[in-house]
Amino acid sequence: MKDSHEDKPVIAAKMPAIMRLGAGDYWWCSCGRSSKQPFCDGSHKGTSFQPHKIVLEEEKKVALCNCKHSGNGSYCDGSHANLQPPR
Repeated sequence: MKDSHEDKPVIAAKMPAIMRLGAGDYWWCSCGRSSKQPFCDGSHKGTSFQPHKIVLEEEKKVALCNCKHSGNGSYCDGSHANLQPPR
């Protein structure tokens, strides 16, 4: 049986994770269930969600989406400002 919340991500926070990351590969959590936000810890297993790979060629300041509703993938686009509380 499918998890009824499977197709909707958990809102981890209504603000981006702003941080400076070094060059390298990172796995952004798309489901919102990870305890290591904004990064994946494998909590998506058993859902339709998959982590998104972020590749940085050099150190960079980023604003990663924590609401999981960004239209810009793993990067914040301000969507958190328009989220309505669940009914």
